[in-house]
Amino acid sequence: MRSIIYIILFAGFGLQAQESFVITNVTVFDGEKVLENQNITVASGKIIAIGQDELTTETTVDGTGKFVMPALTNSHVHVFNVLGLAQAAQAGVLNVFDMHGMETLQGVLKEQRDNPKLATLYNAGFAATAAGGHGTQFGFPVPTLEKPEDADQWVTDRVAAGVDYIKIIVEPWKNTISHETAKAIIEETHINDKVAVVHISKAEDAHQVFLNGADGLVHLWWDNQMTEAQMEAITARENIFVIPTVLTTVLMQELFMGKSKEEAGELKNMMLTEIKRLHDAGITILAGTDPPNANINMGTDLYKELAYLSEAGIPNLEVLKSATSYPMDKFRIANKGYLKKGYVADMLLLSKNPIDDIKNMESIEMIWKNGVLLTK
Repeated sequence: MRSIIYIILFAGFGLQAQESFVITNVTVFDGEKVLENQNITVASGKIIAIGQDELTTETTVDGTGKFVMPALTNSHVHVFNVLGLAQAAQAGVLNVFDMHGMETLQGVLKEQRDNPKLATLYNAGFAATAAGGHGTQFGFPVPTLEKPEDADQWVTDRVAAGVDYIKIIVEPWKNTISHETAKAIIEETHINDKVAVVHISKAEDAHQVFLNGADGLVHLWWDNQMTEAQMEAITARENIFVIPTVLTTVLMQELFMGKSKEEAGELKNMMLTEIKRLHDAGITILAGTDPPNANINMGTDLYKELAYLSEAGIPNLEVLKSATSYPMDKFRIANKGYLKKGYVADMLLLSKNPIDDIKNMESIEMIWKNGVLLTK
């Protein structure tokens, strides 16, 4: 069955492998800064030079008046089939971080990390949740926890399954694990040298899990604004991050919570205000959309999340970092997320500069994964 799925999926796609090529006279966003009028040389799937050096290959792409940047990363998804990874790749989203799913399936999909037609999957495996808690309602069995003493074995099992990081769910609208249990999981995660991220929906829970050592949040709270005292307490932590998922939170209000468009708009404005507070306090923001929740797609809907971050008042250069270099930094993924010598050549060529207007993300002309050109 798996082979049939792949044959059907790839029948309409074309690939053009290139051993080496140069993009000439292009504006480069390298994951940190913007460089004007550069040549960027790729060979064997890696970036080998950026600058005005003499060209080393006859194969060139004219980048005059265009913009090249690292491929996008969606820092919060749920992938249930290979089609989602293909949809992401076609939008230039070449890395996705799965935040809860079936570990066996995720293992199969991770075998396709080098497939140039698919986004590369990183995974949390099963999220840590209580019996009957959020995450248990999706039709597949999920191992649950009752008390702090369960944390050691639970984390050991996730590490044995090959997960890239650990996700914890603290969601009081259903049965949920206690903060003591969440803290024990965070501590065990760090003993195993992995990143611990937490699902929350309330400001008080966000405050508490950060005090208990969480590295990041996979949602922004949406019950009310965090107090100044709470904000000061969490900003005393270093290297923490938040994945706000504004798009899915706002859409869920109308689709499933009976809120009016006006009420959803008020919530959006509150979330954007909180995002700006976090950014101004030095907390890193990562872009994620939580598909397929609220019928969000794996690809182009990430552009909408970037637009929300821009609307919040985050400079567009920082918005681009939220979906390129920052996720790789925070999740400790080496040699990706930047356009630098020796890094993987996962790149996008755009006809318009998204730093001028974040909506210019829709002007992608060419996508390369591992130096291989992806075409529709």
